[in-house]
Amino acid sequence: MAEKVDVVVVGMGPGGEDVAGNLAAAGLRVVGIERALVGGECPYWGCVPSKMMIRAANLLTDARRVSGVAGVADVRPDWAPIARRIRQEATDNWDDKVAVDRFVNKGGEFVRGTGRLLGPGRVAADGREFVANRGIVLNVGTSAVVPPIPGLADVPYWTNRQAVAVEKLPHSLIVLGGGAIGLELAQVFARFGVQVSVIEAMPRLLPMEEPEAGTLLARILESEGIEVRTGLRAVAVETQGAEIAVTLESSDRLVAERLLVAVGRRANLADIGLEQTGVIVEKGFIKVDEHMRASSGIWAIGDATGHGAFTHVSMYQSRIATADILGQAHAPADYRALPRVTFTDPEVGAAGITEREAREQGIAVRTGIGDQASSARGWIHKVGNQGFIKLVEDADRGVLVGATAMSPVGGEILSMLTLAIHAEVPTTELRNMIYAYPTFHRGIEDALAALEHSRKAIPKQAATTRVA
Repeated sequence: MAEKVDVVVVGMGPGGEDVAGNLAAAGLRVVGIERALVGGECPYWGCVPSKMMIRAANLLTDARRVSGVAGVADVRPDWAPIARRIRQEATDNWDDKVAVDRFVNKGGEFVRGTGRLLGPGRVAADGREFVANRGIVLNVGTSAVVPPIPGLADVPYWTNRQAVAVEKLPHSLIVLGGGAIGLELAQVFARFGVQVSVIEAMPRLLPMEEPEAGTLLARILESEGIEVRTGLRAVAVETQGAEIAVTLESSDRLVAERLLVAVGRRANLADIGLEQTGVIVEKGFIKVDEHMRASSGIWAIGDATGHGAFTHVSMYQSRIATADILGQAHAPADYRALPRVTFTDPEVGAAGITEREAREQGIAVRTGIGDQASSARGWIHKVGNQGFIKLVEDADRGVLVGATAMSPVGGEILSMLTLAIHAEVPTTELRNMIYAYPTFHRGIEDALAALEHSRKAIPKQAATTRVA
């Protein structure tokens, strides 16, 4: 017999747990279904443990920077404390009891299993069938893409999950993929003494961000001893004794003890019964409207909607879906100022669209760049202060449509820039503000000065101006 409930949430990652918990707390009968761990990728294999690793690696590097600035430092890396911290503080040794209890205590019912859609309002999981009177929320997430490289399936490669869970570091590592995940982990392991090589098929690192960021980050990683190979595809993978060999299309071979595959993420849409619904899949992601509706009686949130594999996007969408299910008013989804941070050192914070994307959309673009290293705070910081702030302006409207802050605290500087893009604050208003001295965020003023210079000196369809 099918069990009648109000809402079924399939996938209890951050957004799924949030929407399920909020609906249960509002008095609805909610069933939450999760086949892995409640909380999803972020607390167990993603954001939280990886940032603990990054924090530890950055402390090592800051200690090494003491010499010549504040004395002499003797630094001896030890992976054991960070491996222990991940198990004790971040992942609870990959046990989600606390998260499950948190949901159940709000009045929800938890089912461990794989949810499958059977038809309108109907979901099966763990041998049970549920009929949802109010609706179904899909939060099925993504998994690491494993490219079809000959031989790859036959070697014991890592994804981010194995990299986060490692207790004993390898002596060498090849990272396949020069995006955010690959570069964050590459820098961490290198700072703990692992010999690291990065392979990126696109012409530069961080190919989805501004080219200046990828170019500068490549130089920084190389200065730390990381081998960076861009514009080359891996064409074969094989074991070579106790190691793994990767052959590039240039015929070069890289050999290391471990191989980390970090080339992207793919939505978990296979075998969940979407063909039984009116849900539309476009370019591998669930199509949703501005209220997160995927079809009649079905909402979708999170990574599988294609608006970025970020916890903050999933939580943002959760609020919208929750309000819509409860019949409450909520502003429609707005991704114009979507923020994202690559937590390398320096951090690469970005919001909105890039210069290339703006031009492709037909926007009359002006850009301005301020050099963080030569700013007052950069000069005081002395070491580890490389970076820039780049602003992308819609010259016709006089507002920002994109911004990048590459700095030791690029993610924090991003907050003001995200607000400026979202609220469409005129750049004239931004130039008239007072910026605290000496701070890293004061570099925005330098970028605005460069933007103003391009406004006065060059027609609005012209290129970038830089202020050092």
